[in-house]
Amino acid sequence: MKIVAIRAYIKNLALTKPYTIAYSTFTDVKLVFLEIELENGIIGVGSASPAEEVVGENPAQTLASLQTDFVQKLVGRDIRHFQQLIFEAQQYFGYLPGTLAAIDLALHDAFCQYLGIPVVDYYGRKIEALPTSVTIGIKGVEETVEEAKEYLSLGFSTLKVKTGLDWQEDLERVAALRKSFGNAITIRVDANQGYDLDTLQKWIEHTQSLEIELVEQPIQVGQENHLYQTLDFASSIAADESLKDAWYAIKFASEPKRFGIFNIKLMKCGGLLPALEIAQIAKNAGIRLFWGCNDESIASITAALHLAYACPNSKYLDLDGSFDLAEDLVTGGFEVKNGFMYLNEKSGFGFSLL
Repeated sequence: MKIVAIRAYIKNLALTKPYTIAYSTFTDVKLVFLEIELENGIIGVGSASPAEEVVGENPAQTLASLQTDFVQKLVGRDIRHFQQLIFEAQQYFGYLPGTLAAIDLALHDAFCQYLGIPVVDYYGRKIEALPTSVTIGIKGVEETVEEAKEYLSLGFSTLKVKTGLDWQEDLERVAALRKSFGNAITIRVDANQGYDLDTLQKWIEHTQSLEIELVEQPIQVGQENHLYQTLDFASSIAADESLKDAWYAIKFASEPKRFGIFNIKLMKCGGLLPALEIAQIAKNAGIRLFWGCNDESIASITAALHLAYACPNSKYLDLDGSFDLAEDLVTGGFEVKNGFMYLNEKSGFGFSLL
């Protein structure tokens, strides 16, 4: 089955509300889309939302890459060779994870639609559903509690709290959540590299009674070796910005482990095939998987969910990136019930272009 057309374009989409993390505030997002059309009319869709401050690629660069002659020369190629096409793209573009993710996702979607099966079933479904966390940005204590109330009213009970500007204020916010909601909520924390080792150790000491499930990327990229000193807490620390591809996964899986959890984002590693490499390394090292995202379309959130449910060591989801979009270009893909994410049984990724 031949590829007959490829289309790439960019959309600027507003967020329903701005949010703040340790190093920035966001009000909208630029998303890149790639459509790969087959001769029987099937259209595979990929989407990219690279975070330039993490991976060095921005959406404008992604779009430019997807409009190159290399991508257009995929027209005429056979979709049954989709893994070879992904390999060739990796060789050509190097580390441009947004570009590679869009290509990888669109090819996966088209191929599995051609087969007539969901992508998760192509890799082998291991998990039916997991709860996703929803994210509360950096804000005051009262605002934090009020936003948590909103999420609980919608059926979510796992909260990821952004921290990293002032550890004592962070402590107040988390303590207020635990006091307000008790064991009705699960609390995760994402410091986005905002702590040094001394601050992290203070944080650990002062939060032992607050039952925090995990802490995501508390210290700066390049300072991971200092995490040896956290010892008994290391199993609850998740690598995010530090973990870009399989090379880093091998590094961090070696003993003594710096992280007990790997956060995989398709926009960091470049799609499903590189994510699967990381997942296999983690599985063999006894490291749990935490699937994360940026502000993204349903298209790429659904793709991450398919691979998450194909990996037996997937334990945590933070796939709320499409919830904050005021609009999207696709619909479907998954359902959320009481905070749990469920895939539909449609072929490919199971979403439809609007």
